[in-house]
Amino acid sequence: MTRQIEVIGHRGARGLFPENTIEGFRKCLALGLRSFELDVGMTADGVVVVSHDLALNPFITRDAAGNWLRSNGPLLHRLTFDALQSYDVGRIRPATPYRLLHRVQRGQDGARVPSLKEVLLLSSECRFIIELKTDPGHRDWTASPTAMAEAVLAVVDRAGAADRVSIESFDWRGPCHVRRIRPEVQTAWLTRDETVRHAALWWDGVTPADFANSVPAAVAAQGGRIWAPAWETVTRALVAEAHDLGLRVIPWTVNRRAALRRMIGWGADGVITDRPDIALSVTAERDQV
Repeated sequence: MTRQIEVIGHRGARGLFPENTIEGFRKCLALGLRSFELDVGMTADGVVVVSHDLALNPFITRDAAGNWLRSNGPLLHRLTFDALQSYDVGRIRPATPYRLLHRVQRGQDGARVPSLKEVLLLSSECRFIIELKTDPGHRDWTASPTAMAEAVLAVVDRAGAADRVSIESFDWRGPCHVRRIRPEVQTAWLTRDETVRHAALWWDGVTPADFANSVPAAVAAQGGRIWAPAWETVTRALVAEAHDLGLRVIPWTVNRRAALRRMIGWGADGVITDRPDIALSVTAERDQV
C-alpha cells in the first residue's frame, strides 16, 4: 500500500494566489486542496487575524488610496481590525524580489487581511496548521504567546474546529501553553537554523545540548507529535530518528520537484508548499509507479 503524503498549502498557496487571504483559500479549495498552513496575529482590539507579518508588508500592501506602502507599515498589534481592513493585500508589488520568487501568483485586487474565524468557517472539510506569530526578541510587537494561544483556541472552539487544527510556532512558548491547558489539541514544533542556534531564546530555555544535540529529541520532549523543520535542514537520518521518537515530520517550504521527491523519498509525512499544484503532481507520479 502506498504511504499517504499530506500536501499542505503554505499561507494558503502563496505561489499561486494572494497569501493568507479568503480569496486565496477559496481558489485553493477549487483546486481540491484540503490542508493548509496559515499564520496568525492579534489586532489592538483582540481579533485574531491571518497574516504572516508582524507589521504590514510593503511588498504586498496598498493603502486606501491604492498606494504601495514605502516601508513596513504599522504593527498589526497596534491597529484595530476595522483599521486593518482599509489595506489591500491582494497582489505583490511589481519589480520586487518577492515578486520574482512568486512569478506565477495571480493577484486579486481588494483582498483584505481576514479574521481566523472567517478562514476556519470556509469549509468543515479542511485541516489547518496555525502558526502563532510571536518573537521572543521583540516581545512588545505582538500579544504574548499565552494570550495569543488562548485567543486562537477560543476562535477554534467557536468554529467547532478543534479536531482539525494543529497549533505551531518557532516561539515554543505558545505551543507549550497549548499543551498545558488543552493537551487534546494537536501541536507542532517549528525549527530553522536561526532558532536552533538561539534555542535558549526561541525554545524558552531548552537547548539541543540538553538532548545530545538532537533537535527531534528536543521536540519529542515537549510532548507534541509533529516536527516541522525547514526542509533544507532535513536529512534521511533525521527523518528516521524523528519517526523512532514517534514524531510526524512535515518540512517547509518545499516547492521544487527535486526537493519534493527527496523529502517524500526520505519518508516525510507531509510537505508544506507554496506550490501545491506541483506537489500534487509529484505525489501522483509516485502513486503511478
